[in-house]
Amino acid sequence: MAADKRSVDPRKFSDERFELYSIPAFDTGVPELLYGREIGSNKQIVQPGDVLLSKIVPHIRRTWIVLGGSGHQAIASSEWIIFRNPAFDPAYLRQALTSDRFHREFMRTVAGVGGSLLRARPAQVADIEVPLPPIEEQRRIATVLDQADKLRAKRRATLALLDSLTESIFLDMLGSKPWPLVAIESLAADRPHAIRTGPFGSQLLHSEFVDEGIAVLGIDNAVQDRFAWGRPRFITEQKFEQLRRYQVHPGDVLVTIMGTCGRCAVVPDDVPTAISTKHLCCITLDQQRCTPTFLWATLKYHSGVRRQLGASARGAVMPGLNLDVSCDCLGAGGWLHR
Repeated sequence: MAADKRSVDPRKFSDERFELYSIPAFDTGVPELLYGREIGSNKQIVQPGDVLLSKIVPHIRRTWIVLGGSGHQAIASSEWIIFRNPAFDPAYLRQALTSDRFHREFMRTVAGVGGSLLRARPAQVADIEVPLPPIEEQRRIATVLDQADKLRAKRRATLALLDSLTESIFLDMLGSKPWPLVAIESLAADRPHAIRTGPFGSQLLHSEFVDEGIAVLGIDNAVQDRFAWGRPRFITEQKFEQLRRYQVHPGDVLVTIMGTCGRCAVVPDDVPTAISTKHLCCITLDQQRCTPTFLWATLKYHSGVRRQLGASARGAVMPGLNLDVSCDCLGAGGWLHR
């Protein structure tokens, strides 16, 4: 980490331009060029070759190499940890800081109450060890991994195009016929808690998870827009009896309502006994009126429904839908073709 950290108050240089490495700018891939008067607080002074690691919302892996080149003083927000060490090639260090091995240790340094308030603690991050091969080997490794990153980015772009094609096909298959619009709530099975979320708060504590037993489903099981097994979580049979109202059934449609909102999946026929969590809205359908696959496709591809889900997002970092909003969005306020 940088031993000679310095800061500057850009407001004292109101007519001078700065190259600002901020968390929002990271998502665009380009630092902001701003006048000092446009920057509201002290910033860290950084230099070309520095590697930045975000300590805020640490589950998102953000690392950035300071390139400079704009001709203006480079500065960074206080949410970045600065790494500056001539023993490391910057591209190699960036890869090391985003590796699974480092990230596991990094997450152990986190403190805070959740969401955007979670932060890694720099003093503890400094104690994490990373491999240090000779500098030429570092450059070779970085070149290979950077190329792999580019290939993955191209693959994601291709999949996004295929998703757009699938959406077009879905809408085309609906045709121009004026199908009736109905509330999703009206398509739920005629049974208690057919649309549900939870358990909440003390109903289920992290300390109650066990190594095996009844599966507990969360965001990771639906975030890929298909059902997938993620990090294993289990509760005991006794705890399941207390939470039976949250049981997930084959053919249920899961919708993420926290973090990455609006992702959805259909629960497969071979799912073992399981419950959902407060991060999911679980919908049990009357399959004589609507098939799970059709509802899944509507939630995923119908732009009108997607807009309704998006309009209910709360918060910039960890958007979520509370139960009332979920029931409105997926219920009386929601709609789909039938």
